[in-house]
Amino acid sequence: MNPLELTLGIMTAVGGFVDISELVFAAKAGSIFGYALIWVFVLGTIGMSVFGEMSGRVAAVAKQPVFSLMRHRLGLKLGLITLVGSLVSTLITCAAEVGGMALILNYLTGAPYLLLAVASVIALMASMWVLPFKWIERTYGLLGLIMIVFAVALVAIHPPWGTLAAGFVPQVPRGLSPKELLTFAYFTVAILSAVLFPYESYFYSSGGIEEEWGPKDLLTNRVTCTVGFGLGSLLAISILAGSAQLFGPVNVGPEVPGTSALEAAIPFGRVGLLCALLGMLFAVGGAAVETCMSNAYALAQFFGWEWGRRKKPWGAPRFTLAWIVMFLLALAIVMTGVDVMSLVEYAVLFSIIVLPLTYLPLMLLAGDRSYMGRYANKWLAKALGWPFFVIVTIAALAAIPLYLMTSGGQG
Repeated sequence: MNPLELTLGIMTAVGGFVDISELVFAAKAGSIFGYALIWVFVLGTIGMSVFGEMSGRVAAVAKQPVFSLMRHRLGLKLGLITLVGSLVSTLITCAAEVGGMALILNYLTGAPYLLLAVASVIALMASMWVLPFKWIERTYGLLGLIMIVFAVALVAIHPPWGTLAAGFVPQVPRGLSPKELLTFAYFTVAILSAVLFPYESYFYSSGGIEEEWGPKDLLTNRVTCTVGFGLGSLLAISILAGSAQLFGPVNVGPEVPGTSALEAAIPFGRVGLLCALLGMLFAVGGAAVETCMSNAYALAQFFGWEWGRRKKPWGAPRFTLAWIVMFLLALAIVMTGVDVMSLVEYAVLFSIIVLPLTYLPLMLLAGDRSYMGRYANKWLAKALGWPFFVIVTIAALAAIPLYLMTSGGQG
């Protein structure tokens, strides 16, 4: 195990873990329910680590990406349904990330929002055209680490550590009205979806193949998933806890990312605000790249095209055209003027619906000895994976009713 690769892998996972949906739902959850939803982030992160480890292991051992194997495992019809569901949910997510970037740049510069959306997509496309895979991942991931300012800010405001620690225990707050209970359930489902977005597994497994992983890299894969995703989740928990401490008592609802950035501005002034906005910008930009590439990977792998950023753009022309088109479609959605926060809610809703279709094939592939040999799922992966699959299936069934009954968490 190369220490440099391990360190960079962990840092990349941390910097790229918090996207626009986690920013929004973490801050809103903290302001409404205090520390009571921290455990949902913990639960989702364990699930993401389990499924991420499986997808990386499949890539390292079978030497094929998950979507390529998925078609053979599910058959053409069910595989195509999974593909379409993933493409739609991930495209909406990509549009939300692009809109989030434009919104953050608007806070920083004051320039028109739609103009900044165009500029964001041009910058993202240029970076993907020029940079090889490793440096695409590292550039956005490492710069996204500026978001550590949220964890430092949390320490600086001296939250009630005992109450915060109690939030790690699964709970439902006492004394909630029926309407508030439904809202709590909606946020539980939304946070799970935000942490377990399907594109993360597709991108991660494809990245393992891009970096030519083999069985020798399985320890790196395991440590990156557990430590990297865990540290990234702590950033989201820091945002939730900061919101609970600063916004909850004064009934301020952080409806936009700029409000969340105030968590760092309150203890550290302008420097804290600038660091928070820059960290958010690069983390959200990294998520935009991941979502766009995830869709391009899915299309290319499902239909057997040449793919990968390890090749020159013209060395895999259909793959290159796919990610360009995905970015342009995401930009077109943003240019309609749809509200960014609405896009975030739609992204979370569509993603939770397709989660079972994403993770069932992955569980089957990772446990199939004809593909995986002695590296197939052992007792721990089965003991964790199947219960999480049941959880995401229940969440998927509950998502639309909860969204309608709570007006998207508005009560």
